[in-house]
Amino acid sequence: MYQDLIERLKQDPVNRDKFKKLFRETEVPTKKTLLCEGDISNNIYFIKKGCLRLWFNNDGKDITFQFFFENNAVSSIESFLEEKPSQFNLESIEPSKLVVLSRAGFEILGNHYPELKEGFFKLMLNRMNNYANLFLSRIKDNPRKRYDELVKTHPEIIRRIPQHYIASYLGITPISLSRIRNKK
Repeated sequence: MYQDLIERLKQDPVNRDKFKKLFRETEVPTKKTLLCEGDISNNIYFIKKGCLRLWFNNDGKDITFQFFFENNAVSSIESFLEEKPSQFNLESIEPSKLVVLSRAGFEILGNHYPELKEGFFKLMLNRMNNYANLFLSRIKDNPRKRYDELVKTHPEIIRRIPQHYIASYLGITPISLSRIRNKK
């Protein structure tokens, strides 16, 4: 989404400089909280380098919902669109280089480039599909099968994410994940 937007701006020299200032680059260290559960999401983050995760607290238990890597866009979408408190926390897992676009900037760009809103809609549909797959997997698959599927479909998670976050994502304890990995 970000690369498409940058390409669109490059092709529009009249507006390129005007819209370029809507984007802010930032670098964040590991474990930097970008959004707290209960706050309203006012930004979309485009990941140039690094990894972020969406998670929530369930009675003191950290539940990871999704991971995001380079070239992904992330926000608490429901909060961003409806200006309601977020149900999620957003934090960095690795030192990350991000491009930040505010809600106001998104509106300006969306009014000028309607295809941006279409791209955001596709992003939302993709996220909803990921949520549905995660939900169904937790219901129908045992932990071993969930882990094997993760290894097959998202090897970057296995390579880059600490084990306790992977366990949280799979809905198991780190000890159970360790046992599954050791039985290979």
